[in-house]
Amino acid sequence: MDTKAFQKMSYGLYLVSSNCDGKTGGCVVNTLMQVTSKPLQVTLTINKDNYTTSIIEKSGYFEGVALSQEATMELIRAFGFQSSKDKNKFEGFETEIDCHDIPYVCEQVVARYTCKVKSSMDVGTHKVFLAEIDDAEVLDKDEPPMTYAYYHSVKKGVTPPKASSYIPEEKKTGYRCQICGYILEADTIPEDYVCPVCGNGREQFVKL
Repeated sequence: MDTKAFQKMSYGLYLVSSNCDGKTGGCVVNTLMQVTSKPLQVTLTINKDNYTTSIIEKSGYFEGVALSQEATMELIRAFGFQSSKDKNKFEGFETEIDCHDIPYVCEQVVARYTCKVKSSMDVGTHKVFLAEIDDAEVLDKDEPPMTYAYYHSVKKGVTPPKASSYIPEEKKTGYRCQICGYILEADTIPEDYVCPVCGNGREQFVKL
């Protein structure tokens, strides 16, 4: 099977957040998608080990925002390569609160969706949530939304191992970042090297 065929599937890139009992979580996903129009419903597929997943399960609500094509790697790193259990990911970014007291990033995004979970399905490593839209709003009518293809080809981003679309790459020589999976194809790592995706230093790289 040619697993590169899956790189041709089209996705968007979103930040999903939730809040329950004073605990807030947020993460990057590429699997938020509309499935019906009457009623307006979406599905969200998210790794069961994500801290955000447990909060969504408890609260029954989540907020999704569609990233702008101009969204920075700093924002994507904050929400995609760290755990909400250990860090307040919203710190340093402009945020708003929705009608269910869920914070969401309102900069570098083009639209938001307030979602009420109707049902869920266990699909092994991930959980699929079916949700009805409570509210939606365009936040930037001029900027195009970021696609997953744009994230890879232009932003040079990588897919985190917990992502539903993650497929191990073919063997390469060099060093792999243990945090985000970025591969540096080189014989040695400079002393002052910093991962271009997650921002961690050379101590987080292991030889392939």
